[in-house]
Amino acid sequence: MIVLITGGERSGKSSYAENLAKELSEKPMYVATARKWDNDFQKRIDRHQKDRNEQWMTIEKEKHLSEIDFSGKVAVVDCVTLWLTNFFVDTKNDVPLCLKQAKAEFDAIAKQENATIIIVTNEIGMGVHADTLIGRKFTELQGWMNQYIAKNATTVVLMISGIPVTIKEKK
Repeated sequence: MIVLITGGERSGKSSYAENLAKELSEKPMYVATARKWDNDFQKRIDRHQKDRNEQWMTIEKEKHLSEIDFSGKVAVVDCVTLWLTNFFVDTKNDVPLCLKQAKAEFDAIAKQENATIIIVTNEIGMGVHADTLIGRKFTELQGWMNQYIAKNATTVVLMISGIPVTIKEKK
């Protein structure tokens, strides 16, 4: 089962995803996709790690999610935006190549047996239009990947001001 949690910045996506995972498992997995860019980002990572207790099994994986064994587990992958950023930087902003690589990784994890994967993403295209070409390229990449995941997800939840709105649910 794939659950996609999407929404704007500080809409409550991660909290909702973590609470859902804890409802479904006594020992959920947390997959952090962030790359440690600078000291400020390290503080953010430290805060997130502190927020999760020993109940969580945490794995840090910047790109190759297919290397993780999700079988029989409930996992939160947080988040697609940071995950795509890693592809985007490593490919020198090659959107088609990023999309190909990210889709292949997603397809590999989606095939794993008896797994519940809760994926957090951002709707960055709902905000201000990016000022730069590189910003617009990344916004397009994010939008296309969000569409791909949503199409293949069992459930899609849009978070608005801390309120979950289910927009897709397969029975």
